[in-house]
Amino acid sequence: MPPPDSPPRQVLCLLVLALLLRPSLASGGGGGGGGGGELAYLWPLPAEFTAGGDTLSVDPALALVVGGNGGGSRIVKDAFDRYKSIIFQHSGVFSIFNALRKRASGYDIGRLRIVVRSGNEELQLGVDESYTLLVTKSDGKSIIGEATIEANTVYGALRGLETFSQLCTFDYSTKSVLVRQAPWYIRDEPRFAYRGLLLDTSRHYYPVDVIKHILDSMSFAKLNVLHWHMVDSQSFPLEVPTYPKLWQGAYTKWERYTVEDAYEIVNFAKNRGIHVMAEVDVPGHAESWGKGYPELWPSSSCREPLDVSKSSTFDLISGLLSDIRKIFPFELFHLGGDEVNTDCWTSTTHVKQWLQNHNMTGKDAYKYFVIRAQEIAISKNWTPVNWEETFNAFPQSLNPKTIVHNWLGAGVCPKAVAKGFKCIFSNQGVWYLDHLDVPWDQVYTAEPLEGISDASKQKLVIGGEVCMWGETADTSNVQQTIWPRAAAAAERLWSRRDATSAGDVNTTALPRLNHFRCLLNGRGVQAAPVTNQYPRSPSRGPGSCYGQ
Repeated sequence: MPPPDSPPRQVLCLLVLALLLRPSLASGGGGGGGGGGELAYLWPLPAEFTAGGDTLSVDPALALVVGGNGGGSRIVKDAFDRYKSIIFQHSGVFSIFNALRKRASGYDIGRLRIVVRSGNEELQLGVDESYTLLVTKSDGKSIIGEATIEANTVYGALRGLETFSQLCTFDYSTKSVLVRQAPWYIRDEPRFAYRGLLLDTSRHYYPVDVIKHILDSMSFAKLNVLHWHMVDSQSFPLEVPTYPKLWQGAYTKWERYTVEDAYEIVNFAKNRGIHVMAEVDVPGHAESWGKGYPELWPSSSCREPLDVSKSSTFDLISGLLSDIRKIFPFELFHLGGDEVNTDCWTSTTHVKQWLQNHNMTGKDAYKYFVIRAQEIAISKNWTPVNWEETFNAFPQSLNPKTIVHNWLGAGVCPKAVAKGFKCIFSNQGVWYLDHLDVPWDQVYTAEPLEGISDASKQKLVIGGEVCMWGETADTSNVQQTIWPRAAAAAERLWSRRDATSAGDVNTTALPRLNHFRCLLNGRGVQAAPVTNQYPRSPSRGPGSCYGQ
């Protein structure tokens, strides 16, 4: 009997045989497949794959067959049902024309076997998302005789399902779903464990269903962290049971998230293999907190940063984090710490006196506040994430567990990892989606490991994140601001570096990104044209989705 983490012997033998017989195995090689150099219209590009020259038909009544300790997971079954509805959106099992369409010999692919070795569904950073996908003709001679996904975890199976769905295309002439360039043999895994999208619900409120739609679209690009920037100076929309007046800082009583809403978002995300990292930015960006608790302000006329001189400020932060910890199981928690102007502290009488009593400057108090907030988060079994200003100002004082979140510019992650800190790459010059002058290719070619040559230090860069700040985005335009540029970063974070860095991106990546943008449109995601001068602007005139 093979060990629990190894593939069933038949599948392993077939995969090894396929790789031996196909010397044209692609390791992402600029998008080329194993069948003569054609582009593989998959996004993000798998780590290794071969393709053939056959076209296979897929039965609209595609059946699910499961195996392994985790194959029977509800996460797997629900995902299969979701993807089946996507794949067969133009043809249903109950169509009266199906009998006329079906060939006399039947369909080539009649079932999808999903084997998940582990029954553990815990979703934490670094969970195994690898998978193997084999798509071969069911002709009675094949060892497999079906499409097969194998993964160590349910989350790897989800990634394999996404790839399988992208292989399936609807043929309007035959009104059937086909897999072209078969047989396919794919071995895939992400390059980085952390592949994020920040969503800002303070500058504009997004209804729960809109957030769910964004989570769905993230799963299509294999992004796996929603960084939920929940509150900021402008509004505090989240319910906090221990401090029920906090959400008086919401714009209106209709633009709020209940505890139940937050639970629903976290669970919806988990079922798509997506972590939700909450952010409560302190001590700056917090004016809205004082709408319900004005004692948090240094004064009524000087409202942020939060009052560092009062122990009750930190009591409230502790209670807030305790309530949030019950909702968000992800091990990382973002404490912000950016753009802190301490003038309110040094100009408000009672805070100024406290600083003098403790022999502190405004900068000292900033460090004191950040470190104390970190201690609170760590006491609740969280790993703290802070924006880079904290590292730039007092790296020697940060908790060694701190993850430094780069945003101001290049060169921060190399400095952070050199001091032993982990780092998240979000250089605003390329990965801030609200910067509408940044074209897709600059997003695509941005490299999180730039300036880091030591392999041991490279491992400290856990990944990257594109940031959808909400000052100029709301429900009416958020998706076309996110997509398709977020997908460009998603491939950089998922696919092998030699694949995303080889050749001319206008040849190796642009045709595939155009195709993926149209795939998103077909799935109801309002992704903007790829090559617009200003992202999220509409088409410049009539034309095909694939030509814009």
